[in-house]
Amino acid sequence: MGKLIKNHWARLIILTAAIFQLAAGIHGFFWPKIFWDFLTKNLDSAVKPVPILQIINVLLGLLGLAWEWPLKPLAGTLFHRSIEIRLFILPLSALASALLYQGTNPAIYYLIGMAVYFWGYSEGEVRYSVPRSRVNRTYNNETDSFDIDCMSRTMDLATAKTNTDRVKGIAR
Repeated sequence: MGKLIKNHWARLIILTAAIFQLAAGIHGFFWPKIFWDFLTKNLDSAVKPVPILQIINVLLGLLGLAWEWPLKPLAGTLFHRSIEIRLFILPLSALASALLYQGTNPAIYYLIGMAVYFWGYSEGEVRYSVPRSRVNRTYNNETDSFDIDCMSRTMDLATAKTNTDRVKGIAR
């Protein structure tokens, strides 16, 4: 059986939370409400008449999507690979989401995703700049499991060129 890669699992949880936070921010424009309004009315000015909290949630949801499903300029950068930066920014997203009435579920998902990221970080997992489809999986007889090593991009390009040449040779 394979080894659980926690940062990949956390990535999917955070992607779900970011999508839900984006939807919650959009819904908040139509039905503005603070989740904690039963305790105090002091926070109501964050959602109406100016939708500050909704805009923050939409922006943080878009940031979460761009970060976890990386845009080309963001992919492979230190900002994208760093689990530490994620563990610093994600609580802010969870807090903004928890304040909005429609954002309570994304806040819970963010907390679960942060816990899984921390679990992976504490076990020494790192995020690679190479996409997951370009990861080399080899069987280790000593541990009776698969070792996952990141291939370099130059190695990848050389292998792709060799494979392309082989296919061209067969087609002739």
